[in-house]
Amino acid sequence: MKSSLPPASRRMAEVQSPIIPVVGEWIRQTPGCISLGQGVAFYGPPPQALERARAFGDQPDCHKYGSVQGQPELLKLIGAKLVSENGLDLDGRRVVVTAGANMAFLNALFAIADPGDEVILPTPFYFNQEMAIRMLGCTPVCVPTDAAYQPDPECIRAALTPRTRAVVTVSPNNPSGAVYPEAVLRAINALCAERGIYHICDEAYEYFTYGDARHYSPGAAARSQAHTISLYSLSKAYGFASWRIGYMVFPEHLHEAVLKAQDTNLICATRIAQEAAMGALEAGPGYARSHLASLEQTRDQILAALHHVNDLCRVTPTQGAFYLMLEVDTDLSSERLAEKLVREHGVAVIPGAAFGLCDRCCFRISYGALRPETAVEGVRRLVDGLRRTQGLS
Repeated sequence: MKSSLPPASRRMAEVQSPIIPVVGEWIRQTPGCISLGQGVAFYGPPPQALERARAFGDQPDCHKYGSVQGQPELLKLIGAKLVSENGLDLDGRRVVVTAGANMAFLNALFAIADPGDEVILPTPFYFNQEMAIRMLGCTPVCVPTDAAYQPDPECIRAALTPRTRAVVTVSPNNPSGAVYPEAVLRAINALCAERGIYHICDEAYEYFTYGDARHYSPGAAARSQAHTISLYSLSKAYGFASWRIGYMVFPEHLHEAVLKAQDTNLICATRIAQEAAMGALEAGPGYARSHLASLEQTRDQILAALHHVNDLCRVTPTQGAFYLMLEVDTDLSSERLAEKLVREHGVAVIPGAAFGLCDRCCFRISYGALRPETAVEGVRRLVDGLRRTQGLS
């Protein structure tokens, strides 16, 4: 008689299913669907990155493991960037190159949290971060943001308990596109210092701001070295999504713990991707900023199109990343309406429930992956779909 195998771990059973593959499967089953879903840039890497990658591999050492922390030349370029662009003082800090900012976040959790600890997430949150917290047996504590998706430091203060280990901020924000003001980020960082907890700052969209919005790195605050963990990514700014390269900056006293997590999960970030990253950093932030005008044009066209259906839905204009949140007046759940929009109207958006917004029907719209004309057609389909499904339940 066969013995039954034990089920998957209870810990993983409590983690939400990743929404991007779910929506991706709907798209694959719907030929011609336009995706306003996954958050990637429409452009690819700069020529300098591709030239570096093509030249990789001539020396036998290239095919061996590299440093767990990252290649020395890349670490030097990252350090110069952090000082000149982000205003960070690297004294008392360490830098590690990771396989994207998602891995950097997981490394940070391994280093600072134990099962049962709490991590504060302003809502809407980035779903992979909420998933990572649960995977480690910790508890995400969701703190609502205001109507403009801005966090309130006093609401965060009220949510702190003796089990709180960190507060997470993502600015510019995924999924809302909100850019948090410097004063708010400083206040949250100071609160973390006061309470002896960590401030994890996800800055993956640092170059994507519009109008008068400006990105601020909380790690630039005076006396922030001991409690601030900053996460960065090349995926968006340099069209590097598939290369899986990011990096983290963290207090010196966490170095051994971070290296244990990194060495166990990855050993080192892929050497060829690190080589390409050197070329990207040599190209500099001007490469990403050269595409902002096109993204802003797309953003403005989407907002104009959605204005014509404000009897059905509401969108809060935000000034960062390449996302907007759309709230719809309907009795349908966001998951059910999202599937109908794909299968019946050929347009994909990401349900707000994945970001912790389960009390209303809302969606994340991503306009980064598409040329303006394609994005506008996608929104035309979205508007048509919303009109046709009004009142359905």
